Amino acid sequence: MTYVPTFAKALAVSLIALSSAPALADTPANALVIAQNIDDIVTIDPATAYEFSSGEYVTNTYDQLVQYDATDTTTLAPGLATSWEIDAAAKTVTFTLREGVTFHSGNPLRGADVVGSWKRVLVLNKAPAFILGNLGWTADNIEEMVTADGNVVTVRWEGDFAPSFVLNVLASRPATIVDVETAMANEVDGDMGHAWMNQNSAGTGPFSLARYAPGEVMMLNANPNYWNGAPGIERVLIRHVAEAATQRLLLESGDVDMAKNLTPDQVAGLSSNADVKIETYPQTAVHWFSFNQKYEPLTNPALWEASRYLVDYNGMADSFLKGQMEVHQAFWPEGFPGALTDTPFTYDPEKAKAILEEGGVELPLTIELDVINAAPFTDMAASLQQTFAPAGINFEILPGTGAQVITKYRARTHQGMLLYWGPDFMDPHSNAKAFAYNSNNSDDAYVSTTTWRNAWMPPAEINEKTKAALAEQDAAKRDQMYVELQEAMQAEAPFVIMFQAIKQVAMANNVSGFVNGASSDYVYYRLVEKN
Repeated sequence: MTYVPTFAKALAVSLIALSSAPALADTPANALVIAQNIDDIVTIDPATAYEFSSGEYVTNTYDQLVQYDATDTTTLAPGLATSWEIDAAAKTVTFTLREGVTFHSGNPLRGADVVGSWKRVLVLNKAPAFILGNLGWTADNIEEMVTADGNVVTVRWEGDFAPSFVLNVLASRPATIVDVETAMANEVDGDMGHAWMNQNSAGTGPFSLARYAPGEVMMLNANPNYWNGAPGIERVLIRHVAEAATQRLLLESGDVDMAKNLTPDQVAGLSSNADVKIETYPQTAVHWFSFNQKYEPLTNPALWEASRYLVDYNGMADSFLKGQMEVHQAFWPEGFPGALTDTPFTYDPEKAKAILEEGGVELPLTIELDVINAAPFTDMAASLQQTFAPAGINFEILPGTGAQVITKYRARTHQGMLLYWGPDFMDPHSNAKAFAYNSNNSDDAYVSTTTWRNAWMPPAEINEKTKAALAEQDAAKRDQMYVELQEAMQAEAPFVIMFQAIKQVAMANNVSGFVNGASSDYVYYRLVEKN
């Protein structure tokens, strides 16, 4: 969509209506107004939310027992639990809940809410449920594995892995604690309050949901009774703006305080604006494309290998991705223990052609490539289309909203898919399970992994190595096992990992306190102030 003044005016009028702001070109002093592409959201119920934008929402409206906080996004800290005791031999963790915490409804936090929250995840059994399933939990056994006695919650797990892995699982998004009483009071047709939770918040977090209109706007109101201190801003208004050029114009005109999806060109264009600053945040997200193994023409390993030499990695990173991506070719992001930082692949079309010929790949080959209809995804898809064509591989680009693309991916109905992936929790097993493990490839065995979604069954030895790395107690040896897994995936897998993201956020100079950690689960607004 091309920017025209009437569009900006319409957005400004919408802002006035939503925030009761009296002025057009000056955002309210008590509100943070953000221009952001949020069309990837499929659901905002913490039990089912599995998208990047929905992760930001959950972080700012809910809490876990243990969590990575705005004041330090790299250290696991007490959340709704003030303390815990680990008995590794008995495979238990005993948590003591924080006293005096209330949900947005005013209901007090109870041990029953912990058990009930995790049970909702497992009963609903949507995309993120497998994360809690890592601990041996099911909908049938959860009330035996997790028990509450007053403000004491005892967590049991099954499996051979370190307690640190358990704590990282319990700090993940699906381990969020919700007001179960309120959720169940709004249950319809056995949905455990899911439909209601997609329009309302039921958390203990620093903000509550005031309004959500998919693909339009999300408004959060500050929770003045937040146990960790009232937010510095009274309201956060996220306006869905897909176009980077429009985001920039809204920021420069003063209609928004922050623009979160600018292209490198848009960022460069703001360099001379003294009223705007650019903040940079390394991210855990890796960007890649994959081939669905349910589509027979894409099952030849020679195609996968040749594809790694048909990507112009540096050409993209040095041009339209400059400042927002760095070349990275392994599934675990650089900057964390266990990461493989080697980048053995370069753009080499002649080598790719030789691999395709030797491997007997039938050419020409046309592949439908699903892609989110926004920068930088469409630009990346266009580059791939250009560099693959000389080798006889033609990408037919199918743009869609984030929700449309992700829904299709989860249904395994795509051919090629250009997407990004961030870890569900800060442990290398999170990505190893996604990229190097599949225990059941049948259509009715849904699990939120790249392997299952691309209908790829890794070799048995790779599955076994993934399980062995999870169980390894020696930290250094465990890290090396994950490095070896990444090397194996570089050698043979139906996906090509290209980049690691770098987040650039443009904001007005009077905004301070914004925290953007390494993933969407660590984006915090509660410390924001406008001076």
